[in-house]
Amino acid sequence: MKITLRMPWWSLFTLIQPLIWLVIFGQLFKNISQLPGFPANSYVDFFVPGVLIMTVLFGSSWSGVSLLREITAGTIDKMLVAPVSRTAIVLSRVLHSAVQVLAQTLIILAVSLAIGAATSINPLYISMAMLIIFLLGVGFAALSNGFAIMLQREEPLVMIGNLMTLPLMFFSTALMPENFMPDWIGYVAAINPINYAVEAVRAVLIGTPDFGVYGKGLLVLLVFAGGTLAWAVSAFNSLRE
Repeated sequence: MKITLRMPWWSLFTLIQPLIWLVIFGQLFKNISQLPGFPANSYVDFFVPGVLIMTVLFGSSWSGVSLLREITAGTIDKMLVAPVSRTAIVLSRVLHSAVQVLAQTLIILAVSLAIGAATSINPLYISMAMLIIFLLGVGFAALSNGFAIMLQREEPLVMIGNLMTLPLMFFSTALMPENFMPDWIGYVAAINPINYAVEAVRAVLIGTPDFGVYGKGLLVLLVFAGGTLAWAVSAFNSLRE
């Protein structure tokens, strides 16, 4: 966290792409909300949860790159001979990434409100949405760190990072409601954790809260974050054995 606090502009720089998506897509698809069956009064309202989840993906899916550079520089070797728990080393990296994306999504949410999005300002519902975002951030940061340990090279890690962001976003309801999707994309979305995260955040921030949808998303995200974190810790524990 000290490194992040020393370079706050770098964290703000990563917000540029989600903000561009929010403004451009909000204008580009604004007339879609007039189609019969669209589940929100405006496209910006519908799209805000998708942009929040997109911010998590852009912020956490590259977490393993810094770990890989520390492995290459020998920093991790020094940590491994120190009296420090290997689990704590992985947890500190994953939690740092998750907390960082939490701060970033709060900024995106504030910008959304400033441009007129009708998102909830109830502190309870915002906290519930942040819990989903935190779990998704933990999951993808753990995946990125686990792949960094397995691959030990930056090029394939970057390729996997790309696959974990935009393609998974398009296979979710971040951009379009489920009833507007082709059937085969709907089938893929049913096994996509990003889709559950988007739906859960939307269930508490947009319109009347739907705790059934939120609860299902929370359960999926708990399993996803727990499973990926256990895998990342296991991969790190096998390092240098």
